[in-house]
Amino acid sequence: MARRSRSPIWNTQRRNLRRLMSRQKDGTVVRRLLALALILEGKSRTEAALQSGMERQTLRDWVHRYNAEGLAGLFSRVGPGPARLLNETQMAQFRELVIDGPDPETDKVIRWRCI
Repeated sequence: MARRSRSPIWNTQRRNLRRLMSRQKDGTVVRRLLALALILEGKSRTEAALQSGMERQTLRDWVHRYNAEGLAGLFSRVGPGPARLLNETQMAQFRELVIDGPDPETDKVIRWRCI
């Protein structure tokens, strides 16, 4: 029977993870590193997840991202956000309208306000 090779997380020494934790400013990354260190200390994934404030499946996902990308994989990713509602031409027109300000005769106001 062939022996399975261990994933990269098992090859990382837990004291290196603890050292990385002390250098991180992002609390969520520290929590994820703590969960990885708890696994290396012999805790089950369920115990490590509960002590780190996450579900076992979530911890599994972070382990996979850490194995694939290293420390960079533990940072949260930000999506691109919603698509713009105005195209570039419309934005330029809107920008001009705002910069020029309202016309008191036609708009019946003396300044634009956000409500």
